[in-house]
Amino acid sequence: MYEEDELLALSGIQHIAFCERQWALIHIERQWAENVRTVEGRQLHKKVDNPYIFETRNDIVTARAVPIVSYALGLYGVADVVEFRSSESPDNAVVLPGKAGFWSPCPVEYKRGNVKKDDRDEVQLCAQAICLEEMLKVSIVSAWLYYGEIRHRVQVELTDDLRKRVMELSQKMHFLMEHGMTPKTNYSKSCTLCSLLDICLPGLSGRIKEREIEEYLEDSYKEE
Repeated sequence: MYEEDELLALSGIQHIAFCERQWALIHIERQWAENVRTVEGRQLHKKVDNPYIFETRNDIVTARAVPIVSYALGLYGVADVVEFRSSESPDNAVVLPGKAGFWSPCPVEYKRGNVKKDDRDEVQLCAQAICLEEMLKVSIVSAWLYYGEIRHRVQVELTDDLRKRVMELSQKMHFLMEHGMTPKTNYSKSCTLCSLLDICLPGLSGRIKEREIEEYLEDSYKEE
């Protein structure tokens, strides 16, 4: 279990799932850059991140911008939406103030684009579910991703393999943060989608060898 001052931003788990170097640049070196995708994503979240809105419709209570934390993962953040569905059983359910009966929680994460080829969205959603499980003492077997581009929900099964992946990524985040490490670049086609492309310079740094750096420094000293 992690302590309060060791908690890291849960939102970073999608960054490290996409690229360890990207995560380190953002969360260790505090570098950031906007592109069309980040701006559109922020606009989408503005529509759902209102903590003062609670809606009840068809036996579903919707809570927005819900603060969440897991001391087992060492992560904290905000869930876009948590839906509480009416349940006849107290098993894996909670009592809501002002609401009769029992309610089963389920996180819903909003994304601007479409379904990804990798698992960065799934691990973020699973991490949110683990936070809710720890906070509310419940078990959540599935959750939802809403994609703005297709305006459609995709159900995600929170399998043991996915939970293991979340745990491994959170441990990697804490390891890199503790040691202040920024991993070396690993250039791929996905780099062109990254808002930090011009900061990371993966094509350039990938071609620079350690020996070349040493020779450059030696030449610099000779010139002095």
